[in-house]
Amino acid sequence: MKTIIIEDEEIAAQTLQDLLQKIDPSIDVLAVLPSIEESVEWFSLNTPPDLAFMDIHLADGSSFAIFEKTTVACPVIFTTAYDEYALKAFEVKSIDYLLKPVERKALERALSKFRDFSPKPQFDPGMLTELVASVKANMTRGKSNFLIPHKDKLIPLSISKIAFIYSENKMTGIHTFDGEKHHIDASLDELYKQLDADNFFRANRQYIIARKAIKDMSQWFGSKLSVNLTVAVPEKIIITKLRVSEFKEWFTM
Repeated sequence: MKTIIIEDEEIAAQTLQDLLQKIDPSIDVLAVLPSIEESVEWFSLNTPPDLAFMDIHLADGSSFAIFEKTTVACPVIFTTAYDEYALKAFEVKSIDYLLKPVERKALERALSKFRDFSPKPQFDPGMLTELVASVKANMTRGKSNFLIPHKDKLIPLSISKIAFIYSENKMTGIHTFDGEKHHIDASLDELYKQLDADNFFRANRQYIIARKAIKDMSQWFGSKLSVNLTVAVPEKIIITKLRVSEFKEWFTM
């Protein structure tokens, strides 16, 4: 069986690969892809594998964007920390999921389910597209406050005050509209899962930006887009060519 792993966390990807080899040494992992951009390119240039493992949250956005940019013509086992509504959607569509961190017994169960799945020639890529649309349509996430550690206290910070969140050198800073900067012990991936996707966008590996902080946009080299905010930022916010249409759709919805 030939498979690919779409996962941006190196340790998680290696753990999954090691588990697959222990369960079935005949499984051939063709590629480990850490981003939407690389995944789209791989599916566009290669024969579909028998199975794909796909993390829902990647550093450059939701892996659901892959389905909007190319055809994923193979069954998918998602790795996810999503809420119950999404898990039920996966069950209804007969596409399995694994909660992270992935455990051996859960992986064995998912592989067994895959082997009982309809033969590959009967696989319908439209089913995956329908699943993705269903989950996105029912996506309900979004906190109203973060708790910021300050000395021996936890200070509430209203999400409405956040202009952008920036990651550099494994440090994450939350920047507000009034110029405050707060450090928080969480990754951009972890924070993005807690934000309202209608009001915040994962621009790239370093930035999450608020809709109401966007001043305008400029065309950038290689058909990329530079997003300008109403507040000062440490460096330019660049949207890659493959994600420009996704960003424009999000901003104009």
